[in-house]
Amino acid sequence: MASKRYLELQNLDSETLKAEVAQSKKDIHQMMFDHDYKGLENPNEIRSAKKEVARLLTELRSREMKEMDAKAQSKRSKIRFRRKNK
Repeated sequence: MASKRYLELQNLDSETLKAEVAQSKKDIHQMMFDHDYKGLENPNEIRSAKKEVARLLTELRSREMKEMDAKAQSKRSKIRFRRKNK
């Protein structure tokens, strides 16, 4: 079953996702800076923010994959096959 946040991400357009990724990365950087100098009340916020960025990037990549033509997908499959057999 998909999480509520995942379903929300699917409804957003790609430009919004890219903007959220940029903002989230800035937030992570600021949280790490704050944690180094004064400490955060809950340092696990950094971990959850990183996971959120990963979710956003995963959704963007899945959209890229859906938009690929057959030739690009077949080339990608060959690359994955070579990596798997090394």
